[in-house]
Amino acid sequence: MNNSIERLRPGRTGAFRYAVLDFDGTLSLIRQGWQEIMTPYFTDELCDTPLGREKPRAELENLAKEFITQLTGKQTIYQCIALAEEVERLGGRSRDPQAYKDEYTRRLLERIDGRLKGLESGEIEAERLTVPGGYDLLEMLLRHGVTPYLASGTDEEHVKREARLLGVDRYFGEHIYGAQRAYRTFSKKLVIERIIRENGLSGEELLGFGDGYVEIENVREAGGYAVGVASDEAHRAGIDEWKRERLARAGANIIIADYRDLPALEAELFG
Repeated sequence: MNNSIERLRPGRTGAFRYAVLDFDGTLSLIRQGWQEIMTPYFTDELCDTPLGREKPRAELENLAKEFITQLTGKQTIYQCIALAEEVERLGGRSRDPQAYKDEYTRRLLERIDGRLKGLESGEIEAERLTVPGGYDLLEMLLRHGVTPYLASGTDEEHVKREARLLGVDRYFGEHIYGAQRAYRTFSKKLVIERIIRENGLSGEELLGFGDGYVEIENVREAGGYAVGVASDEAHRAGIDEWKRERLARAGANIIIADYRDLPALEAELFG
């Protein structure tokens, strides 16, 4: 048993034809630290309510972390919908969830602007902002005849730009999907259902990679095999135990830190 792979649930391997990959935290590290933007912003909004003013900030911060975590992997708008509901519950008058999302996106893009410009200019090597072994993983999937799809809860325009900057867009072609302003028209579950429907797949022909609860759960519900990627985004090494616990609860078949030990992962998935 290779210690680079934590085996949690048996599942059929070797027959995969399509793979669905999450982006942020699964392939890309461009948005590393997004929680450090969302959590304080949402906490500020909760504190600025009639009941919120009477509570310790730490209590409201824990509340924000709870629903942010629960909804990680879904489109960002769902976290903003949850924020609006909590503001109302605390006696406040909420803004439109889209307004919360727009402000969060503005703050996040301000934080990662240097990374994006560095990638554009070539001052930052794309490999430094990818999960280790990500390019090798994609090459390996193609080598085994597996068609990869990219599905992200981040806005599609940003996903496509960031995938291009990292040089992974070429692996997915037209199969790059992200959040839409009309948010009900997109979800990772809808992408998975479309892959299965259009290609006449059985669930066991579907492979999934993700670092969030939602994509793992969606792949497993479809009968697919789910690889949980518990990447430590800040250090680019080792396991993030917070992610690992969530991925295990979501139903991951196996959990890995990244794709450094690709021979072991390839043997696990394709024998």
